Amino acid sequence: MSAYILILDDDADVATAAQMLLRRRYGQVATLCDPASLPALLARGVPDVVLLDLNFTPGRINGAEGLALLDVLRAQANPPAVIAMTAYADVPLAVEALKCGAGDFITKPWDNTRLIAAVDQALARREAGRGASAGSPELMGGSRAMRELKALIASVAPTEANVMVLGENGVGKELVARAIHAASRRAGGTLLAVDMGALPESTFESELFGHRKGSFTDAKADRAGRFQAARGGSLFLDEIGNMPLAAQAKLLTALERREVTPIGADKPEAIDVRIISATNLDEARLFDPSVFRADLLFRLNTIVIRVPPLRERREDVPLLLAHYLKMYETQYQRPVRNVAAAALDTLVRHDWLGNVRALRHACERAVILGQGAEYSVADFGLPSSAQSTAPAAAAGALHAVADTAVAPALADVPASASSGDTTLDAIERAAIAATLAQFNGNISHAAKSLGISRAALYRKLGKHGI
Repeated sequence: MSAYILILDDDADVATAAQMLLRRRYGQVATLCDPASLPALLARGVPDVVLLDLNFTPGRINGAEGLALLDVLRAQANPPAVIAMTAYADVPLAVEALKCGAGDFITKPWDNTRLIAAVDQALARREAGRGASAGSPELMGGSRAMRELKALIASVAPTEANVMVLGENGVGKELVARAIHAASRRAGGTLLAVDMGALPESTFESELFGHRKGSFTDAKADRAGRFQAARGGSLFLDEIGNMPLAAQAKLLTALERREVTPIGADKPEAIDVRIISATNLDEARLFDPSVFRADLLFRLNTIVIRVPPLRERREDVPLLLAHYLKMYETQYQRPVRNVAAAALDTLVRHDWLGNVRALRHACERAVILGQGAEYSVADFGLPSSAQSTAPAAAAGALHAVADTAVAPALADVPASASSGDTTLDAIERAAIAATLAQFNGNISHAAKSLGISRAALYRKLGKHGI
């Protein structure tokens, strides 16, 4: 996949090792050993993800140098996602880095699978949050549906109740979680997001509960789990519906006892986190015992928040268009233009099956490619009317191919393929649509099957209007 990764570490051997690992997966991986050179590097271009060491001067372990660099990175106009790195498995330092804007942390020496997963998740979070300010633009809107959503968030946030956020891909479930945390009594603590669908089952306990040095091969130091790192704050468990049943049982035990036992430890540790979870699974499937444990569901869904799809709040589309067009016009230094009246009418009536994420990508495309005095419908790259069907019809088409292989389904899913369109874009769109159907809309599983990251798949969904 194409991404610009920067490894900022004073140990050249460590930086090179990470570079060699990540270079096989990402387009551009740079290393920087001297923090003083960071401003010059940022002037040439801001990375997508920065792996940031927290200590640079020999003998220092307080992380002050790294936190100062984190401030510099977060001050960029389009800030990178930051993963803090430290050779000292120090929970307070890790939490401080998270509070200052880091999205995740890893300890050195790292597990290769864990490092790659952390970078993939950072890219996905950055993609989902592009353009999101403290006011959560993707929750913008004055429609009745949005007013009700915001009122529910305001009512639920001050409590300690666990919250489950439901909604389609692209509606802004993580932004809802962040809004809940920001308005809660735990706002002074960290909100730590974990993509449960990306956690390998073999490392599930280590990632969430931590481990002790020597407890297994490659456990070369104590490591705090996500429950410990989020102490005093909120833990956002995204893609909760993708957890295997065995992992669900372990999570249930932790929530019931309000304690976790790190691998290799001889006594449990109390936990102090609020759980916010999210899934794009159909609500009925959550009550299927072969998919999700009922006892865990009842622990997580004390409060259920359903985020409306964009097609149910069409009156918010003009406001969102204005916001994202202005954002990308500024980012790409393009002239300010209005949307033609006919185009605006079409955009409002469009179903936006990818929701706000799809609209955002369409706006970026329009700003980059639009040439007229006003934005036209063609600038936004919407699919043809045959492909932009009502949600029920689209769902029916997907279920029709859900149990077929990708290759035979290529001619059945998009209208472009069935009409003889064999362009590369049409074939790619067909393959993505068929794979999503095969996995019932599960982004993580579809991305894995296609051999790309979730972030890359999200970009392609926006590109093709899926």
